[in-house]
Amino acid sequence: MIDGLLNLSFWGYVAAALILTHITIAGVTIYLHRHQTHRGLDLHPIPSHFFRFWLWLTTGMVTKEWVAIHRKHHAKVETPDDPHSPQVAGIKKVLWTGTELYRAEAKNQDTLDNYGHNTPDDWLERNFYVPYTAWGIRLMLVIDLVLFGAAGLTIWAVQMAWIPLFAAGVINGIGHWWGYRNYECADASRNIVPWGILIGGEELHNNHHAFGSSAKLSSKWWEFDIGWLYIRTMEIMGLARVKKVAMEPHIVAHKTGLDMDTVKAVVAHRLRVMAHYAEHVLERVHEEELRLAEGAKRLMLKRTRILLKREESLLNEDAKHTLAHALSHSQALHTVYEYKQRLQQIWQRSAATHEHLLHALQEWCKQAEASGIKALQEFAGRLRGYSLQPA
Repeated sequence: MIDGLLNLSFWGYVAAALILTHITIAGVTIYLHRHQTHRGLDLHPIPSHFFRFWLWLTTGMVTKEWVAIHRKHHAKVETPDDPHSPQVAGIKKVLWTGTELYRAEAKNQDTLDNYGHNTPDDWLERNFYVPYTAWGIRLMLVIDLVLFGAAGLTIWAVQMAWIPLFAAGVINGIGHWWGYRNYECADASRNIVPWGILIGGEELHNNHHAFGSSAKLSSKWWEFDIGWLYIRTMEIMGLARVKKVAMEPHIVAHKTGLDMDTVKAVVAHRLRVMAHYAEHVLERVHEEELRLAEGAKRLMLKRTRILLKREESLLNEDAKHTLAHALSHSQALHTVYEYKQRLQQIWQRSAATHEHLLHALQEWCKQAEASGIKALQEFAGRLRGYSLQPA
């Protein structure tokens, strides 16, 4: 019995631990996150209840608590009311004690009442999963010991540490602290790595904050979301139905005039519009200015590459000063940065009618095309082609 029912090699035990923890990660990302919290997909009762049961075994988490805390995180992101922002609490606090922050917020009845709606409230939830959260964890220990013998204790310990470390710590902490950004949304979210495997696709955290209700977390062609692979597989098997994904904008090449369709498409895809502006206008002009610059000016311009693209509300005072200093020494950069701000202001006019937005966008494109800056002119031409309908 020391070896358990499954007499495995060392690497067999390692593989078993990875498989078991990966199932837990899949449950968190597919069931708790994409299905229950953001409603990006519907799950058939079979995988839905399997994940609910498995998470009870391996984490003891209550669906309503997890969902409510995560919804509040999105609603109050990077503010003192955010349950786990490293920008507020500090990276060390969230990374190493993220579970404590989760447990503290789970005791906040206002959070559960305001953000925990439409989560399971059946007989099993009320009479089994919620009152006996610790039973599942204990049962998992017994199962591991029976299957793997003495090694089962280590496997169980890895299972118990996996979600607190990688979900509560890495995603909530590093995912708002370090990594790359595809989209300049008004929070500090980052994509940790472009290959979402170890944490089920949750590594693509900036993509998620940009398109919160999307069932697919990858965005660029070179990014991989293994959670999306599982969802598509279940969909083919009739066990899931995708409801929402972040749609790519349609660009109609022959479209020459701005109309209401253009306005609606630009507003709907504003984060992608700004990502395209950053890549094809800001970066191009920055490279041209850098190529012509020498000495101190060249060094100064190098420091501003990221700052030019960054969401302005995320810049601290030192960054703002550095950026302003660089812009004062480059008329071309000053111009394209000003046009970036003006473009963002168009869709920030919450009280403006579609007619006013259309006029503002027409005027922006007209002036951009008259700017004499090739990258800006080409972008304005592309902007005219945005459409909600395919060509």
